[in-house]
Amino acid sequence: MTNDDSSQITERKRGSGVKLVYDLLRDEILDLKLVPGSAIDEVQLAARFGMSRTPIREALVRLAGEGLIETLPNRSTMVSNIDFLGMPAYFDALVLMYRVTTRLAAQHHRADDLLLIRERQAEFSAAVAAQDALAMISTNADFHSAIAAAGRNAYYASFFDRLLGEGRRMLRLYYQSYEDRLPARYVDEHEEIIAAVEARDVAEADRLGKAHGEQIVEQIGRLLTRNDRLDIDL
Repeated sequence: MTNDDSSQITERKRGSGVKLVYDLLRDEILDLKLVPGSAIDEVQLAARFGMSRTPIREALVRLAGEGLIETLPNRSTMVSNIDFLGMPAYFDALVLMYRVTTRLAAQHHRADDLLLIRERQAEFSAAVAAQDALAMISTNADFHSAIAAAGRNAYYASFFDRLLGEGRRMLRLYYQSYEDRLPARYVDEHEEIIAAVEARDVAEADRLGKAHGEQIVEQIGRLLTRNDRLDIDL
């Protein structure tokens, strides 16, 4: 084996390590297993994952780029707090992207897009039936990502994916306050969205996307006025 071959294998292993650490930490942060404000220790993470601190640092850089962790002036690292003061701007962007992506999907979808959207809907429906909050959050994001991809605008799809990711912590708090039971109407609303997209009814897709987004915003806003029911230290 040449030095170049050895270097490439090492790089692949390191890249796999970075992805492993990034994926697991990202899920733990978004699912509130790592609570907002909790410390991130590189030494402990290296021991946990059985790897050097180099891939750990690279994974943390990626998480910092997504706003999920932050480095303090004393160089310590922590899970980012949820920006409650920035929620109005976030909600405005979220509702807009629900509308835009659903509208574009009605205009530009292809047959294979509908197949994928229905697969994602089936996964979401199963998660709701199982009362699995983390699976609900994940499959809901997958469903709307599939809708966005069907709209054929990669910029909107990428931005929407980021918004959906950032919103997972808020949704986790919401489900937690209701004992992880999601009303069945969410499944029905998704079915209505699929029907409008399939019919290429742009106006109806826009209306449903707006209503769906605004309902989620309203429910989260209601949660923030009843924070005595939360069992997480914010």
